[in-house]
Parts: sequence; structure tokens; C-alpha cells
Amino acid sequence: MKQAEPIVQNLLLLGGGHSHAIALRMWGMNPVPGVQVTLLTEAGEAAYSGMLPGHVAGFYNHEDCHIDLHRLAQFAGAQLYLDRAVGLDLDNQRVICANRPPVAFDWLSIDTGSTPKIPDGLHDPSFLAAKPVRRFLEQWDQLVAAIAQNPAQPITIAIVGGGAGGVELALTTQHRIHEILQRAGQPRENLTLHLFQREAELMPQHSSWVRDRCRQLLTQRQVQLHFKESVATVKLGKIHCESGLTVECDRLIWVTQATAPDWLGQAGLEVDREGFVLVDDTLRSSHPRVFAVGDVATMANHPRPKAGVFAVRQGKPLFENLHRSLQNQPLKPFRPQKRYLSLIGTGDGSAIATWGRFGWTSPLLWPAKDWIDRAFMRRFSDLPAMETEGESHNSNEPQSSAASPSNFALRCSGCGAKVGS
Repeated sequence: MKQAEPIVQNLLLLGGGHSHAIALRMWGMNPVPGVQVTLLTEAGEAAYSGMLPGHVAGFYNHEDCHIDLHRLAQFAGAQLYLDRAVGLDLDNQRVICANRPPVAFDWLSIDTGSTPKIPDGLHDPSFLAAKPVRRFLEQWDQLVAAIAQNPAQPITIAIVGGGAGGVELALTTQHRIHEILQRAGQPRENLTLHLFQREAELMPQHSSWVRDRCRQLLTQRQVQLHFKESVATVKLGKIHCESGLTVECDRLIWVTQATAPDWLGQAGLEVDREGFVLVDDTLRSSHPRVFAVGDVATMANHPRPKAGVFAVRQGKPLFENLHRSLQNQPLKPFRPQKRYLSLIGTGDGSAIATWGRFGWTSPLLWPAKDWIDRAFMRRFSDLPAMETEGESHNSNEPQSSAASPSNFALRCSGCGAKVGS
């Protein structure tokens, strides 16, 4: 048996976002000898945002749309620490955690996602934020269970945010709850749905055809639309808008512009106006040993919307540039596509597609999206079998930042790329 390489570098992946999931899978098939990888994330599973609307509509269960990070970390030979990052010490190259000792790194990649920008006045038990996706899906499942237990009780749900995410959630939310009411023999009128949009129209970044089609569909389904309305506070089940409009609701779903944690900029990383880490074309931040991807990052030369499609596309170039950094090789630039296909699920097994200025709708679009999403998730459930000498550390307990040579997992580097090791 070959002698294991001693650990000489520590690569810390902060966050279990889509880019890191892809990079971990690729690392498992092509690791760099002498590098210990650690994944630091809040939970042992990661929700795939592409399946969020389908889960809300009732098409997917929990297992369908979550990536098992325990299994993925083990496959990659990585340590897994379950904790929340609350700070970053760049001088000493370590991440400050909420509950465990700081985690040291030689190289750091950040993929912690984003959270909606929530006004200070929103402190109400009825509040649900659409991000982080994992937490939202947990709260959504609890809401669905409560409605199913008492379907005769009328419920009013308000969605704040008239972008593609808010429109899609309105349509899929209505479809799911209408199904529950129908099975229970209750009238659809037991559900009242409001959608608040601070702009004068829905989805201002999309084509006029898509905007008109979505507005028409929401109106047909009797969703109450409120344009040019900004929510100021929510108290005792009442939404108070800046205009003076007051609407009673039982649940509020917040789907607005995202923001990033303050500690990224406070640590000294260069950030944009919203606090997202600015990165160059190689996905590297202003610090030479720190990368950032997904929603938490903004490409300085190629700004794009905070959409999961871009996080997925960044997985491979991130892996390649981390590989190159660890081996002192020059980095490769990555240029994201300007146009991308966006599919807005309507909750009834159909979808609206948008590509630049073009849009169309068809019942064939949702099955196509379902096939694409399921194929993506199979990449993390159908992992190639690899023999290892040791197992990854899946624990919240403090552990050494450097693993011993006996714990370094030996893997074939060839089967994943279909080339000789």
C-alpha cells in the first residue's frame, strides 16, 4: 500500500451552497495529495434552490431536494464541522464560529448564500423568509401540516416581493393549499393570497410578454396584487405599508432583494454596496487566499442576478482554481453567460420560460425542468464508489486543523475523469 501524504495545507470550504457541493464531488474524484479539506456549514444537508417551487407545490418530498453533506464530505475525504460562522480573522487566517473554536485555514472559499433584506420593523411570529432555502422549507412544511390539520380554518397569506421568486411562490403556494382544501372537502375561498410589489409592475427585469403573462395568471387565480406598496412593519398579524395600507394576514413570506452578513466587509474583504464579496474573474476576493462563489459573491467585471444557475456554473471553475492555487499554478478566468433560461413554475404542472426578451409557456416545460433537476441531484446520490483508509470527521467537537497521515483518504484519481490515474 502506498504511503499516505502528510497534510501540509488546509482548505476550508465555508458554507454548503451549490458551488461547494459540486466542488466537493469533483474533489472526491481528483484530490490534491497533502491537502486536508474541511467543510464548515450550519447543517448536515443543503437544499437545492431549483426544486424549492416544486417542493412548495407538493411535487417533491424532503429527500428529493436536499443534498446529504455528511455523505458528500465523506466521499471527498473532508472533515465536516456543523456550526455557524460569525466572523473572519484574515490576519490569522481563521473563521470565527458561534459555538466551536475558530477554524484555521491556508485557503478559504466562501459559499454561505444570502438572506432577504428585512426591515427592522418586521418582528412577528407569522414571518417566513424565502432564504436560507433549508430553513424556509422547514417552516413551510410546518405550515402545510398545520393547514392540513385544520383545513376548515380560513387563512390569509401575504407574499412580499414581486420578482420571479415571489410570483412563483404565489402560484405554487396557492396550488398546494388548494389541493389540501379540496381533499378535505373545503372551499378554495378558505385561502386568501396577497402579493406586494414595491415597483409599478411585476418582474421588471423580465420581458414584457412574461410580465403580462404572469400578471394575467395571478389575476385569473384571484391573487390580490398590491403595486407600489412597501411593507414597513408587521404587528399582531397586520401588515402596515408606507402608504398607510393595512392588510391582515396569518402568514407573511418575504421574497425580496437579498443581502450578505456584515462580518464579511468588517473582516476587510472588499464588498459591493449590498455587502456581497467582490471577486475577480478567477472567483478570488481581494484577499489572495480567499475565494467566494454563489449568492454571497459578486463578480466585479460580470455582475449577475442572485440566481442558482450561476452558483451551479461556478462549481467547476471554483474547483479548478482551488486545485491550481494549492499547486502554485496560474488561475483560469471564468466568464458567466449573459443570458440564461429561466423557468417559472405555475404550480399546476406547467411553466413559463424566459430567455432574454423572449418568453413562452407550455405544459412540456415543467417535465423538462423536473428531468434536469432530478439529474442534477442524482450526481450527489449516485456517488462513485471509492475505497478509503479512513473516514471524514463529522462532528461539532474541536479537532485539530491538520489531520494525521493515517487519516488521509487515498483515492483513485482516474475514474471520475475517465482517464488513467
